[in-house]
Amino acid sequence: MVVLVRSLETAVPGTVLKQPEARDVFAAQEGLTRLGQRLVKTCFDAAAIDTRYSAVAEFSWDRPDHDPDFFDSSTGTLLNPSTKTRNDLFVREATPLFTETARRALDAADGINAGDVTHVVTVSCTGFFNPGPDYRVVRDLGLNPSVQRFHLGFMGCYAAFPALRMAKAFCDADPDAVVLVAIVELCSLHVRSSNDPDTILGASLFADGAAAAVITARDLPLTRPALSLDAFETTLTPVGEETMAWNIGDQGFEMVLGTYVPHIIDDHITGALAPLLAREPALAGRPHADIEHWAIHPGGRSIVDKVAARLGLSEAQTAPAYDTLREFGNMSSATVMFVLERILGLGQTDGAEARDGAGQARDGAGQARDGAGQEPPRTGAERVCAMAFGPGLTVETALMTRLLP
Repeated sequence: MVVLVRSLETAVPGTVLKQPEARDVFAAQEGLTRLGQRLVKTCFDAAAIDTRYSAVAEFSWDRPDHDPDFFDSSTGTLLNPSTKTRNDLFVREATPLFTETARRALDAADGINAGDVTHVVTVSCTGFFNPGPDYRVVRDLGLNPSVQRFHLGFMGCYAAFPALRMAKAFCDADPDAVVLVAIVELCSLHVRSSNDPDTILGASLFADGAAAAVITARDLPLTRPALSLDAFETTLTPVGEETMAWNIGDQGFEMVLGTYVPHIIDDHITGALAPLLAREPALAGRPHADIEHWAIHPGGRSIVDKVAARLGLSEAQTAPAYDTLREFGNMSSATVMFVLERILGLGQTDGAEARDGAGQARDGAGQARDGAGQEPPRTGAERVCAMAFGPGLTVETALMTRLLP
């Protein structure tokens, strides 16, 4: 029995953050030391990001607010709202992103309708409310009220993998199950000005995004590219617990993202992959680059750099991760879904188009290019190795197969 991701949709909010402009705003904040100013410029310039998207409309220079909570565009001052103020905005902005992205994923899953959904899994680590997004998805999409609902909260950047693994487990247990996974991360709600290196690094990287997918083992015609979910593994590195964390403070959620994280990943990525690849003897002894596609969570440029060098991956194999980082930044758990969308050949490589009030929809037929500017060969079935990293330091990995109609 094959469990397939039958559809995959992504979206971003409507406010565009251009990296040079964001850098200059952060560097100009009152209270920054000279060292803090240098760190801002270094982190923002080294991030390999051109644009990010935010659910905070106040961050747009074109939309001045006379009573701002997050950003006073008249003075260029970043404000420091309470955790409640930040979370209230999460409730308002995350809800339509959850429901509309999930609706689009359901519409894109040929042969599946709202009445077929048996499970809903929602994911976020950037806000809380209850009745939560799982409830809103069921109500707003008109799903059966008996749908089983699950919310994965506060896990961090790797949380898409537990969600997909849960979906596979439900489908393995019941071949008729249809699982709707929806992910929304609004990281920009928690940015702040600081001289702390971890806070500066997070401000230079994190952004907002959403993704949704329909997963099922039902025997349906393949009408669009799909992913079979073959195997998952989880591991904890023996060091690094203190280098990546996500805590709740009085003025928002506080990111700990140490500069040593890429080195820890460099030291331990091959060991983390070993249990996954051991599931298939044909892969275990081969060079990593023999696997056609690599969906690497671009937690930062240096993380992708280290993974690529350690595993001997080509420019074409890392292009989906680098391109996602450049165009969207690090959207926490949603990010790897954007990378998978590119590997499937469903996402655009040159920006997003507006769609309704829920944000920016991504569709089209763009995909990663190799070093010669040519599309990689497309065959009926190609392997995908995916990975993401989060607090702990946790490494989540997955083997998938890209299937074409």
